[in-house]
Formats: sequence, C-alpha cells, structure tokens
Amino acid sequence: MLWLLAAAAIAPVVERPNIILILSDDHARQAISAYGSRIIDTPGIDRLASEGFRFDRHYTANPICAPSRASLLTGKHSHANGHKDNVSTFDGTQQTFPKLLQQGGYETAAIGKWHLVSDPTGFDHWEVLPGQGLYHNPDFLTPKGRHREEGYVTDLVTDKALKWLNGAHDKPFFLMIGHKAPHRNWVPDFRQLPNFRRWDFPEPPTLRTEYDGLVSAAKNVRMRIDQHMRTDVDLLIDFVPPRIEGAAAERWRSFMIPQSEEYKRRLASSNDLLGVNFQRYLQNYLRCVASVDESVRRVLDHLDRSGLSKNTLVVYSSDQGFFLGENAWYDKRWFYEPSAGTPLIVRMPESLGRRARTADILTSNVDLAPTFLELARLPVPADLHGRSFARFLLGNDRSPIQNAVYGHFYENDDPDHKAPRYVAIATERHKLIYYYDLGEWELFDVLSDPLEQKNLWAEKRASQVRSELARRLIAEQRRLREDPEIIEAVARAAKGLGIE
Repeated sequence: MLWLLAAAAIAPVVERPNIILILSDDHARQAISAYGSRIIDTPGIDRLASEGFRFDRHYTANPICAPSRASLLTGKHSHANGHKDNVSTFDGTQQTFPKLLQQGGYETAAIGKWHLVSDPTGFDHWEVLPGQGLYHNPDFLTPKGRHREEGYVTDLVTDKALKWLNGAHDKPFFLMIGHKAPHRNWVPDFRQLPNFRRWDFPEPPTLRTEYDGLVSAAKNVRMRIDQHMRTDVDLLIDFVPPRIEGAAAERWRSFMIPQSEEYKRRLASSNDLLGVNFQRYLQNYLRCVASVDESVRRVLDHLDRSGLSKNTLVVYSSDQGFFLGENAWYDKRWFYEPSAGTPLIVRMPESLGRRARTADILTSNVDLAPTFLELARLPVPADLHGRSFARFLLGNDRSPIQNAVYGHFYENDDPDHKAPRYVAIATERHKLIYYYDLGEWELFDVLSDPLEQKNLWAEKRASQVRSELARRLIAEQRRLREDPEIIEAVARAAKGLGIE
C-alpha cells in the first residue's frame, strides 16, 4: 500500500491514523484569516493551518448543501450517487467511505448536521440534526428517535463530539463533526452578540458590479443582498429567532434592539441599501463563524490533553464556499470562486511531523473519500471518481494529482434563487462554464482575473484555450460517465462552434 511505503520513508507509524473531519456549512474562504481574511480572525482554524496544509484550489463539484455531502461520502459526482439537489433522499444503501472504514476495522461516528433525509448508514454512532436544524435549542435525531436539547447548536455538537471522543475506543476511529453554522439564517450565540458591531467591513471590489462581464442570468438571480434579503429573518432586525423565549427573548432584545436602531439610522442617513445590508449581513454571519472557530479550538485542545494528537488526522472543510458580497450576492450555487472554491485544511498526525504548508494543487470534495481510505491502508474502489492526495500529504510526491476538476449544478428550478444549471471545469489557470439551458459559455483566466469579471469566451485571442478546455470538459464527462444527454448537449454546442 502507498501508506506503508510513504510513511516508512518519513517516520515509523505503527497504528493506522484516527480521522476527524470537521465540516461546516457555507463557510467562505474569505471568512478564515488563514486564507487572508480582512474581516475576521479565526485562531482555532488558523492553528490547524499553521500545523498542516492549507489547500488553495479545493472545489465543491455541486455547490449546494446536500449534494455536496453526498459526493463527499461516496467519492462520486452527483450523477453517479443520485443526489443532485436539496430535496432528494440520499440512498443510504450505496457504498460510502464510512462504510468502507467500518468494514476495515474503524469505529465510526457522525454528530451534527447531516441534511440527507435518510438516516446515516455506515456509522456505529450517530446523532444528527433533522433537516437544516435550528441554532437555538435544537432537536437531534438518534436511532432511538428525536429529542430536543437546550443550548446553542455549535456548542451542543461540540459537546457531543468531545463526549464521544472521551469514550473507550479500542479501534482506530473516524469522527465526522457537522456544524450547521454559518448557514442562513444567521442566528448567533448569545456570547457573540456583543462582537462584530463594526459598520466598516471592507467592501469586496465587486459589491457594486454591473454584471457586464458575466452570464446573462447573473442579472436576474435572486441572491442580491439589497433586493432579496429579508430584514427580519436574514438581518435580524426587530426579530426574535425560533425557540428563544421568555427571559432569553428579553436578553436577545436587550442586545439586538440597539443594533436594529443603528441599522435603521444608517439606512436613513445614507439611502444605501446595498452597503448597509452588506454590513449588517456580515455582523451575524461572522458571529456564527466565530462559534465554529471556537469549536475547532476546543477539539484541538481536547486532542492535545488526551494524547490523541499523536495519531489523529484532522481535516477542516465546508460543504461549499459562500458569497460575502461578491457580485452583490449572498448564497452559493455558482461555480465562481467564492461559491465552488471551498476551504480545506489538513493537519497530519503529530507522529509524522507538522509545519505550515500551502497547496495549490487542484482538489475536489470527491477526492476526500479515496484519500481517507488510502491513509487508513484500505483498498480504494476503482469506481470512485475522486483521486487520493495521500501521497501529497505524506510528502512522498508533491506533483499535481489531476490537471482539472469537474463541476455540475442542477437545481435551476429553485424559485428562491434561480441560479442557472451548468457544467464546468477548472484547471490550474482557467475555468470554463457552460450553462446548457441558456446556451452560454464563460471562460475566465483565474490568475489574471481572480475576481472573474472578464469573460474571455468570445475573444479571438482565447480561441486556442477555448477549444482546448471545451475538449477537456467533454473528455472529463466521458471519463466520469456523466449523463449521456448532458455529454451530448455539450458536444453539440461545441461542435456548433467548430470545436470537435
């Protein structure tokens, strides 16, 4: 096995590693200081990055909550695992990497957000949130049924994870910690309400974009901060969230009424709905992120105190990124960097040595399954779409594992967002997106145009790159055995442009 050969060349490892995957929801790279954030400090997550790998080109193939989780669990894209949107029920009978770890001698647990409708399978222990879950006093599902607990969801999930870690484990283990935060609607913990009161967060350069360089649907998508955010549930203006009642509701109002009045004053004085909504949006989004960061710190501290750090791999990621005002948007769904570009930080076991590293190789969420299996010294099934980057983590080979990553978004019939369907491919330098319902293409040079505002598709100077990427997109679809009608649609569109 690669693990045996590579690990032997670095350090003697007797045990197979424990694996902890901390998966937040909608956490943008722009809200992690290890990624250069200008709006928040995240010391817990930064500690992971200072002792491990920060991946700068990690992507989610289908950037929406449930399909992303299904792809991560199966190591396969949505067309193969059957979970294309947020309303389907995940087929829990299919192969997943937790099942393979379990069959290979691992103890497995899932705690926190699940969001796949069907009950978790492949886990010896599970306690998950129903649906999206609630931030305050949430319900949890277990094999024994449903129950409610008092407290803040991020704290409760962390408490449950640490309790499980404290149990007796005579096998190597895999633990998936799923956080609801910072998913919309952004309801902070009481401890965070006094924080992030500033009204001078730096605006992203594209907050006030005119969409001239983007696909036509960008002008009509229902994700604009000034047009589609609700002042009550989204911005928490004159609003008490569900399950905050009695004395707790009064405490909430004591914090929030002054902040609501400040929002109204600023809006009245500036008449800048976009700018004021942006500032208020970030306040509560970042408060939710701060609780997640605190959770990461608690997990790392526990691993140190218990001695588990020596042989435990810790991974922090999110189901996808999120727009924090780029293009005047919130939400995700697009294959643009703020959405499909996803945080991934990996800290190897202490026994293998640690130091901060940045990784610019292309990786996708489908790559995590084969990577975990290889590090666990288990066979990687040939039908997985993902490619293991274990050798990269072990220092045995730092070359790229692939020259492109694939994306496919399906949920264009969602009336609340109206993001168009597309297939896409990202390479080291470029990104090609084909919106097959619109018959429109986008081509970006992500090195010279990191904000993705200049569509090169129609430019004569990009003809060679355009043809090369279109062919590569079709070739990747065929390798992945994408739905035949989708392959045919892309090939027909390319052929109509003289690309075969």
